[in-house]
Amino acid sequence: MKLTLRLAAIYNIIWGTWVVLFPNQFFNLVGMQPLNHPMVWQGMGMVIGVYGLGYWWASYNPMKHWPIVAVGFFGKIFGPLGFVFNYINGDVPFQFIYTLITNDFIWWIPFFIILKKVHKDYKWKLS
Repeated sequence: MKLTLRLAAIYNIIWGTWVVLFPNQFFNLVGMQPLNHPMVWQGMGMVIGVYGLGYWWASYNPMKHWPIVAVGFFGKIFGPLGFVFNYINGDVPFQFIYTLITNDFIWWIPFFIILKKVHKDYKWKLS
């Protein structure tokens, strides 16, 4: 659990920094039109980077700090659902799915395993 959360922390901090510093680079890499207001994407990068800090702190005691893991897990579920909804409505091109692979999909199983252990061994205690 500690290793998973530390890897997630490092990834999120790096990804968030990249998006804040180079907000159009992802769009250029996947052949999408950059946003008219890059500060919106930079704001997303800031949020993802802050998640990274939370994952790092949670790594010291994942059972105690499971709510941080749960918030991250829900984000990793709802983000792709939002993509599907917006893709079906024609609001986002399919190329945007590339960011979901590393931001969301690869973390589903490890975060689920952590939360399953919290349920089994810790019964969702908050103290």
